[in-house]
Amino acid sequence: MTITGGPVFWILLVLAIAAVVIFFERLIELRRAHIDWQDFLNGVINVLEGGGEDEALAICEDTAVPVANIVATAIRHRKGAARVLRDAVDSAGRAETGRLDRRLAALSIIGQISPGIGLLGVIFGFMKTVMMVADSSLMPVSRADLLSSSMEALVSAAMGLMVAIPVAVMYGVLRTRMDRLVLEFEAAASSILGYIANKEAAAKEARK
Repeated sequence: MTITGGPVFWILLVLAIAAVVIFFERLIELRRAHIDWQDFLNGVINVLEGGGEDEALAICEDTAVPVANIVATAIRHRKGAARVLRDAVDSAGRAETGRLDRRLAALSIIGQISPGIGLLGVIFGFMKTVMMVADSSLMPVSRADLLSSSMEALVSAAMGLMVAIPVAVMYGVLRTRMDRLVLEFEAAASSILGYIANKEAAAKEARK
Protein backbone atom coordinates (compact mmCIF):
# COMPACT_ATOMS: atom_id res chain seq x y z
CA MET A 1 0.00 0.00 0.00
CA THR A 2 1.39 3.38 -1.06
CA ILE A 3 0.78 6.21 1.41
CA THR A 4 -0.39 9.29 -0.45
CA GLY A 5 -2.42 12.36 0.29
CA GLY A 6 -3.72 12.69 -3.25
CA PRO A 7 -3.80 16.02 -5.10
CA VAL A 8 -4.48 17.90 -1.86
CA PHE A 9 -1.10 16.76 -0.54
CA TRP A 10 0.69 18.33 -3.49
CA ILE A 11 -1.28 21.55 -3.19
CA LEU A 12 -0.25 21.81 0.45
CA LEU A 13 3.35 20.99 -0.44
CA VAL A 14 3.43 23.85 -2.95
CA LEU A 15 1.96 26.20 -0.33
CA ALA A 16 4.58 25.06 2.19
CA ILE A 17 7.42 25.78 -0.25
CA ALA A 18 5.92 29.19 -1.07
CA ALA A 19 5.66 29.99 2.65
CA VAL A 20 9.31 29.10 3.27
CA VAL A 21 10.44 31.26 0.34
CA ILE A 22 8.35 34.21 1.55
CA PHE A 23 9.60 33.80 5.12
CA PHE A 24 13.31 33.88 4.30
CA GLU A 25 12.92 36.65 1.72
CA ARG A 26 11.05 38.85 4.21
CA LEU A 27 13.40 37.93 7.06
CA ILE A 28 16.43 39.04 5.06
CA GLU A 29 14.66 42.25 4.01
CA LEU A 30 13.65 43.11 7.58
CA ARG A 31 17.20 42.51 8.82
CA ARG A 32 18.55 44.83 6.16
CA ALA A 33 16.03 47.48 7.17
CA HIS A 34 17.22 47.56 10.78
CA ILE A 35 19.88 50.03 11.88
CA ASP A 36 20.78 51.85 15.07
CA TRP A 37 18.50 54.76 14.23
CA GLN A 38 19.63 56.88 17.17
CA ASP A 39 23.29 56.84 16.11
CA PHE A 40 22.27 57.45 12.51
CA LEU A 41 20.03 60.37 13.45
CA ASN A 42 22.67 61.90 15.71
CA GLY A 43 25.14 61.82 12.83
CA VAL A 44 22.65 63.47 10.47
CA ILE A 45 21.80 66.15 13.04
CA ASN A 46 25.50 66.91 13.58
CA VAL A 47 25.85 67.45 9.84
CA LEU A 48 22.75 69.66 9.76
CA GLU A 49 24.12 71.72 12.65
CA GLY A 50 27.11 72.50 10.48
CA GLY A 51 24.83 73.66 7.69
CA GLY A 52 25.49 70.65 5.50
CA GLU A 53 21.93 69.95 4.38
CA ASP A 54 23.00 68.49 1.04
CA GLU A 55 25.54 66.34 2.83
CA ALA A 56 22.86 65.13 5.26
CA LEU A 57 20.61 64.15 2.33
CA ALA A 58 23.55 62.36 0.69
CA ILE A 59 24.12 60.37 3.89
CA CYS A 60 20.45 59.36 3.92
CA GLU A 61 20.55 58.31 0.27
CA ASP A 62 23.73 56.30 0.77
CA THR A 63 22.32 54.53 3.84
CA ALA A 64 19.20 53.46 1.89
CA VAL A 65 17.14 52.04 4.76
CA PRO A 66 13.57 53.02 5.73
CA VAL A 67 14.64 55.25 8.63
CA ALA A 68 17.04 57.11 6.34
CA ASN A 69 14.27 57.65 3.77
CA ILE A 70 11.95 59.05 6.46
CA VAL A 71 14.65 61.40 7.75
CA ALA A 72 15.46 62.50 4.20
CA THR A 73 11.79 63.34 3.64
CA ALA A 74 11.79 65.50 6.75
CA ILE A 75 14.93 67.34 5.64
CA ARG A 76 13.49 68.01 2.16
CA HIS A 77 10.28 69.47 3.62
CA ARG A 78 11.87 71.31 6.55
CA LYS A 79 11.10 74.74 5.03
CA GLY A 80 7.40 74.01 4.66
CA ALA A 81 4.57 74.48 7.10
CA ALA A 82 4.50 72.21 10.15
CA ARG A 83 1.40 70.40 8.91
CA VAL A 84 2.89 69.82 5.46
CA LEU A 85 6.08 68.54 7.05
CA ARG A 86 4.18 66.17 9.35
CA ASP A 87 2.01 64.86 6.50
CA ALA A 88 5.06 64.26 4.30
CA VAL A 89 6.87 62.33 7.05
CA ASP A 90 3.73 60.32 7.88
CA SER A 91 3.28 59.43 4.20
CA ALA A 92 6.92 58.34 3.95
CA GLY A 93 6.52 56.19 7.06
CA ARG A 94 3.39 54.53 5.70
CA ALA A 95 5.08 53.88 2.37
CA GLU A 96 8.09 52.24 4.03
CA THR A 97 5.85 50.18 6.31
CA GLY A 98 3.74 49.04 3.36
CA ARG A 99 6.83 48.05 1.39
CA LEU A 100 8.17 45.91 4.23
CA ASP A 101 4.72 44.52 5.06
CA ARG A 102 4.09 43.12 1.60
CA ARG A 103 3.80 39.35 1.31
CA LEU A 104 3.20 39.02 5.05
CA ALA A 105 -0.51 38.88 4.26
CA ALA A 106 0.17 36.01 1.85
CA LEU A 107 1.99 34.13 4.61
CA SER A 108 -0.93 34.68 6.97
CA ILE A 109 -3.40 33.44 4.37
CA ILE A 110 -1.39 30.27 3.77
CA GLY A 111 -1.40 29.54 7.49
CA GLN A 112 -5.14 30.13 7.74
CA ILE A 113 -6.28 28.09 4.73
CA SER A 114 -3.94 25.10 5.10
CA PRO A 115 -6.07 23.28 7.74
CA GLY A 116 -9.15 23.87 5.59
CA ILE A 117 -7.43 22.43 2.54
CA GLY A 118 -6.35 19.46 4.64
CA LEU A 119 -9.97 18.99 5.75
CA LEU A 120 -11.02 19.09 2.11
CA GLY A 121 -8.58 16.25 1.48
CA VAL A 122 -10.22 14.31 4.33
CA ILE A 123 -13.63 14.75 2.71
CA PHE A 124 -12.32 13.66 -0.69
CA GLY A 125 -10.62 10.63 0.83
CA PHE A 126 -13.69 9.43 2.67
CA MET A 127 -15.91 10.19 -0.32
CA LYS A 128 -13.68 7.86 -2.31
CA THR A 129 -14.04 5.22 0.39
CA VAL A 130 -17.84 5.53 0.42
CA MET A 131 -17.98 5.32 -3.35
CA MET A 132 -15.84 2.17 -3.30
CA VAL A 133 -18.12 0.55 -0.76
CA ALA A 134 -21.22 1.63 -2.71
CA ASP A 135 -19.82 0.08 -5.90
CA SER A 136 -18.64 -3.08 -4.18
CA SER A 137 -21.67 -4.97 -5.49
CA LEU A 138 -20.46 -4.38 -9.04
CA MET A 139 -16.71 -4.50 -8.45
CA PRO A 140 -15.05 -6.20 -5.49
CA VAL A 141 -13.14 -3.80 -3.23
CA SER A 142 -9.98 -5.00 -1.58
CA ARG A 143 -8.95 -4.16 1.93
CA ALA A 144 -5.86 -2.42 0.50
CA ASP A 145 -8.01 -0.08 -1.59
CA LEU A 146 -10.09 0.91 1.42
CA LEU A 147 -7.00 1.49 3.55
CA SER A 148 -5.40 3.52 0.76
CA SER A 149 -8.34 5.92 0.45
CA SER A 150 -8.61 6.21 4.23
CA MET A 151 -4.89 6.89 4.50
CA GLU A 152 -5.21 9.57 1.83
CA ALA A 153 -7.74 11.35 4.04
CA LEU A 154 -5.54 11.12 7.13
CA VAL A 155 -2.39 12.24 5.32
CA SER A 156 -4.24 15.28 3.95
CA ALA A 157 -5.40 16.26 7.43
CA ALA A 158 -1.93 15.82 8.91
CA MET A 159 -0.30 17.74 6.07
CA GLY A 160 -2.69 20.64 6.56
CA LEU A 161 -1.64 20.95 10.19
CA MET A 162 2.04 20.38 9.39
CA VAL A 163 1.89 23.38 7.06
CA ALA A 164 -0.32 25.62 9.20
CA ILE A 165 1.61 25.36 12.48
CA PRO A 166 5.11 26.28 11.18
CA VAL A 167 3.63 29.01 8.97
CA ALA A 168 1.90 30.53 12.01
CA VAL A 169 5.28 30.58 13.79
CA MET A 170 6.97 32.14 10.74
CA TYR A 171 4.31 34.83 10.54
CA GLY A 172 4.63 35.57 14.25
CA VAL A 173 8.42 35.98 13.96
CA LEU A 174 8.11 38.35 11.01
CA ARG A 175 5.25 40.31 12.55
CA THR A 176 7.24 40.84 15.76
CA ARG A 177 10.23 42.14 13.78
CA MET A 178 7.95 44.31 11.69
CA ASP A 179 6.27 45.84 14.75
CA ARG A 180 9.69 46.69 16.22
CA LEU A 181 10.72 48.40 12.99
CA VAL A 182 7.51 50.43 12.91
CA LEU A 183 8.22 51.64 16.45
CA GLU A 184 11.72 52.65 15.31
CA PHE A 185 10.25 54.52 12.33
CA GLU A 186 7.88 56.42 14.60
CA ALA A 187 10.64 57.26 17.09
CA ALA A 188 12.98 58.47 14.35
CA ALA A 189 10.20 60.54 12.75
CA SER A 190 9.32 62.16 16.08
CA SER A 191 12.98 62.92 16.79
CA ILE A 192 13.72 64.56 13.45
CA LEU A 193 10.45 66.52 13.55
CA GLY A 194 11.27 67.69 17.08
CA TYR A 195 14.72 68.79 15.98
CA ILE A 196 13.35 70.73 13.01
CA ALA A 197 10.64 72.36 15.15
CA ASN A 198 13.22 73.43 17.75
CA LYS A 199 15.50 74.72 15.01
CA GLU A 200 12.71 76.79 13.49
CA ALA A 201 11.71 78.13 16.92
CA ALA A 202 15.31 79.13 17.64
CA ALA A 203 15.58 80.83 14.26
CA LYS A 204 12.41 82.84 14.94
CA GLU A 205 13.72 83.94 18.31
CA ALA A 206 16.99 85.03 16.72
CA ARG A 207 15.12 87.16 14.16
CA LYS A 208 13.22 89.06 16.86
